[in-house]
Amino acid sequence: MALPVFNEDTPAEDFDEMGRNARKAAEFLKALGHESRMMILCHLASGEKSVTELERLLSARQAAVSQQLMRLRQDGLVAARRDGKQIFYSLTDERAVRIMDVVYDLFCN
Repeated sequence: MALPVFNEDTPAEDFDEMGRNARKAAEFLKALGHESRMMILCHLASGEKSVTELERLLSARQAAVSQQLMRLRQDGLVAARRDGKQIFYSLTDERAVRIMDVVYDLFCN
């Protein structure tokens, strides 16, 4: 996919839309811009996980994992499901899945 080319002939409305989209993209990328959140998304990309599983996979305390999951929930990237006393998380935003694929290809492959 080629990026659009903007020049002095580009209508002002296109620049306004570009600004709105840049703000949305920046907010989305801020949610990803933390090592712990990135690791959580990596683990959730392979399927739903409980908080306990994420704690073990990340070698992190429950409070730290829960704090990052709360941020991801607020940003609409993950959803929670309760089953008895356990809470399970899964990815809800297809953009996060796509980004994680690209990050994997660029940095892990």
